[in-house]
Amino acid sequence: MGTYGYAAPEYMATGHLTARSDVYSFGVVLLEMMSGRRAIDKNRPAKEQNLVEWARPYLSSKRRIFQVMDARIQGQYSSSDALKAANLAIQCLSAEPRYRPSMKEVVKALEQLRSSSSSDGSRGSRGENLQRVHRSSSSGRTYHRKNEVSSRKPASYAGPYVSPLRA
Repeated sequence: MGTYGYAAPEYMATGHLTARSDVYSFGVVLLEMMSGRRAIDKNRPAKEQNLVEWARPYLSSKRRIFQVMDARIQGQYSSSDALKAANLAIQCLSAEPRYRPSMKEVVKALEQLRSSSSSDGSRGSRGENLQRVHRSSSSGRTYHRKNEVSSRKPASYAGPYVSPLRA
């Protein structure tokens, strides 16, 4: 049996795997990267334990999508890239397999997302130019944006993979 939280609904019902089942599982992984949360987390409140069920209502809203996004990567992606990633996740997580993209289409969407991220100068959520490398001054302050100084440490992502939004 598939791993709970990653397995597509039709696989859980029938036990039959398809290429579209894999796309659903990838959608869960994409959502994990975007949110910084695990697919299933019993330490969260009951309504937030299943990542897909919790995040689904937020993914289709331009304003609410940022409630899903991991605060540790805030400012390292543009609003439009976050929406593109959310739209891809929605498609991958479709309850109906025939409405999910093929993995080839997923790869193409990710490549387009990556190229749009690298061509926009790594803009923050309000369009600021971000520095790619965090530099610390002798005072211990870290510079995150041009002409902005912060005494907090740079964000880090605890997952074993790099978010496509951070590219």
